[in-house]
Amino acid sequence: MIRIKSSIFENHFNISDNEFKKILNTALSLGGDFSEIYLEYRMHNSIIMEEDIIKETSESISLGMGIRVISGDKTGYGYTNDLSLEKIRKTALTAASISSGKITQKALSINPAYPEKNLYPVIRHGRDTSLDDKIDLVKKAYSAAIDFDPSIQKVKVSFSDLTQHVGLINSDGLKISDIRPMIKMVCLAIAEKPPDLEAGFSGGGGRVGIEYFQHSLTPEEIGHEAATEALQLLEAKPPPAGEMPVVLSPGHSGVFIHEAVGHLLEADFIRKKTSVFWNKQGKKVAHEKVTILDDPTIPFFRGSYNVDDEGTLPHKTTLIKDGKLVGFLQDRLSAGLMDLPLTGHGRRQDYSCIPIPRMSNTYIDKGDHDRDEIIKSVNRGFYAHRFQGGQVEDSGKFTFSVSSGFLIEGGKLTTPVKQATLIGSNLDILNKIEMIGSDLEFSLQTGTCGKGGQETPVTDGCPTLKISSMTVGGIK
Repeated sequence: MIRIKSSIFENHFNISDNEFKKILNTALSLGGDFSEIYLEYRMHNSIIMEEDIIKETSESISLGMGIRVISGDKTGYGYTNDLSLEKIRKTALTAASISSGKITQKALSINPAYPEKNLYPVIRHGRDTSLDDKIDLVKKAYSAAIDFDPSIQKVKVSFSDLTQHVGLINSDGLKISDIRPMIKMVCLAIAEKPPDLEAGFSGGGGRVGIEYFQHSLTPEEIGHEAATEALQLLEAKPPPAGEMPVVLSPGHSGVFIHEAVGHLLEADFIRKKTSVFWNKQGKKVAHEKVTILDDPTIPFFRGSYNVDDEGTLPHKTTLIKDGKLVGFLQDRLSAGLMDLPLTGHGRRQDYSCIPIPRMSNTYIDKGDHDRDEIIKSVNRGFYAHRFQGGQVEDSGKFTFSVSSGFLIEGGKLTTPVKQATLIGSNLDILNKIEMIGSDLEFSLQTGTCGKGGQETPVTDGCPTLKISSMTVGGIK
């Protein structure tokens, strides 16, 4: 175990352990099974540059508390940013109202716990970096994009940094805290070749410090990549339509796995039987070469955390192993109702939200094929390079928009194409994955996932994948 030096309990809330015990008992006073206090203090800064000027800078600080009560399969929740003890007591009673049992008092003890490791040992936090230094980074990315080619007509660069202090105390006696850094810089470049306009996008970040933009991904690289994509899309053609082999690019195509598979393996969908996977544990759901994992413990990744938002220590969770469904992403409520172990995937957007099962860093594990070997195996097909987004139904049927790709002709990437659509069903496609590359990569460290009105940072990834047959929407 390591001791992360968080001052959230002492400096930001100044509530004694005895008072915390009283709050937890108030939350249980109408007969709940479990109560929990979630504390959050966050500092957020952002910068936006467009039209050759710094358009906006902002700084915000928030402080608040959420109180949850679980009673059977029901959840009561209240939150407040008024930290007077009377207001906190009323918030606890709001959460308690979900229960209707006998008024009880428990002899609670509070036992400090600590994360097993620090996944984000940042050298220079965004919060400790001057505004001028951050603006300098933004200007470098902006200039790299706008000066890249005369066809680049407009550029927008956004930078943000967040420091989130979280603390959690519950009626099981757990007391634990964490300090989570986050930085993100993204660049949007628009290229024009009348009458066409196309946009390119790039970015990076994660639970890192400012040093990331010196040693891992420079602002100039971000600007150049956004401009390059915009220019390539100006030359791209609409894709052909029909059934054909599809090859997914490494890294960027991870969003396909996240949306088409990952969400439907979150335990709340499983226990409610709204996922196509709800009754398939232990059964074959994919090609025997397919293994899918979710790992919140990858150092510095955007979707990683030392402790989840319920106080559970996270670990790598295998969802599909050699084609068989073997696991789900659990929060405390679902794990209890399903009588399964916690996996450390209870996450929430902020103190105003209840924790729910969420992905972190989700990916298909690498295989043993070379990327060029996979492409050479396709005589005529489609190579999906980057995705814009997608829609997936509980039944597993999906539609994904591909922003950029290439035709595959005679085993080679040829004509660049844009605005393609991939259509199918996840169970069908999982079984049609016939070649998996050894080149596992992860997508840009800029992703945010929405679910139940909440947004959380995530990362996804995959190696090069060959799907034997898939519906591509384009021109017939």
